[in-house]
Amino acid sequence: MTTDTAARNGRWIDDWNPDDERFWERTGRRIARRNLVFSIFAEHLGFAIWVLWSVVVLNLGNAGLPMSLSETFWLTALPNLVGSALRIPYTFAVPRFGGRLWTTVSAALLLVPSLLLAVVVPSGWLAAQTHDTQFLVLLVCAATAGVGGGNFSSSMANISFFYPERRKGFALGLNAAGGNLGVAVVQLVVPLVVIIGVPAAAARLPRHEVHLAYAGLIWIPFVVAAALCAWLFMDSLTQARSDARSYVAALRHSQTWIMSVLYIGTFGSFIGYSFALPLVIKNTFPEFLAANPFIATYLAGLGFLGALIGSVSRPFGGWLSDRIGGARVTLWCFTGMIACTALAIVGVNEHSFGLFFASYMVIFLLSGAGNGSTYRMIPVIFGELGRREAEEKGLDRARTALRFKREAAAVIGIAGAIGAFGGFLIQVMFREASLGVTSAVAAAGSAAEKTEVARANADWSTSALWVFLVGYVVFAFLTWFYYLRRSFAVVRVPSLAGAGV
Repeated sequence: MTTDTAARNGRWIDDWNPDDERFWERTGRRIARRNLVFSIFAEHLGFAIWVLWSVVVLNLGNAGLPMSLSETFWLTALPNLVGSALRIPYTFAVPRFGGRLWTTVSAALLLVPSLLLAVVVPSGWLAAQTHDTQFLVLLVCAATAGVGGGNFSSSMANISFFYPERRKGFALGLNAAGGNLGVAVVQLVVPLVVIIGVPAAAARLPRHEVHLAYAGLIWIPFVVAAALCAWLFMDSLTQARSDARSYVAALRHSQTWIMSVLYIGTFGSFIGYSFALPLVIKNTFPEFLAANPFIATYLAGLGFLGALIGSVSRPFGGWLSDRIGGARVTLWCFTGMIACTALAIVGVNEHSFGLFFASYMVIFLLSGAGNGSTYRMIPVIFGELGRREAEEKGLDRARTALRFKREAAAVIGIAGAIGAFGGFLIQVMFREASLGVTSAVAAAGSAAEKTEVARANADWSTSALWVFLVGYVVFAFLTWFYYLRRSFAVVRVPSLAGAGV
């Protein structure tokens, strides 16, 4: 069966060699582009559902389900944790079931959190329960949103096989950016959707009626469309049917763990701040929000800007890495994140919302570009490892290159999972930092005293920010030490600087 016929029938494609320029121009480009488009659509919805609760928690009080700051952080952290954990089995699913079938299944699974949010959360039954029961039910519903987080690893691992080495950076960056944009879309659209039917004057008040069911219902037709499109128009590659040995082999490489740690710093920052930033702003700048009720009402819109910037900058990071090297771009990103985190700390201490917010917009920009650059580094690193092993052991170059390509795809899944777990750690750090404020407010007497205590502790987030700053210093050092160092201790600990990573 020819490649074209297999593609039209949606069957497994056996003959796939995108690095052959003639094959790519004649057949490969068109098929790869089609699969990329529908992969982006499904992944976009996955991200949207994954971060949906970052908006929902801001409206629970208006829906008659008030939660403490600590509880709201758990409601955003748990889907992050579940999504991170699912990324490993989701990556295994592509070799097992094929990109076409698994994209269809993973898209269809998004119906579960959408329906739970539409039916269970706004129900009268939940409103009549005790606070502890309400929190437990909300926690379960939020956890199911984690299925959207797993889509990323399966999508990226699948698309990595469709594109030639020289085009992987931009293709993977575009695929990831399309998914990441789901974060921005949720934080822009959902706050407006939940107030449909609410009088405009009332919707501008800090406390107003909301329709949380709409936050789930709006995604259902798109999820159905994504699943159908994946089944009808996507393909599966036999080349991508690596077995568990590729993943086991990848786990043995030190480079797998180094890149996974670096991805904590880039993607972990992007997704962690996307979940947490609206809550951090709400509880760090109460006086600013009191003076600007419109911003207080559409607080999730501030998160939208950051997520949008980080999403758009991701393919740029991949594109720039194709030209000057991913390690250089990654190091610049971490250096900038160190400086901007320091400025964010100054903004909190000086009660300057403008400085804090501007700093975080740049952090989103750099984390997005770093996402693209770190993912571009992975195939280059494993391509170089394959070439070295083939030369040192006299192995067949083509077979060795294919084996390491499969291992690189496995690393994409592994790094994606560990990096996403970094987002969970960010939210846990913010939650731990907020516990002192929560206890102090609870111990205060009148409502006026509680407000005064909260304002006096508005710098609660700085302890978490200092931890993040130190983390970025460590990430920058690791990038330089393993991928850019050319003379210092290279005999004792080899560097891949010469490979142009």
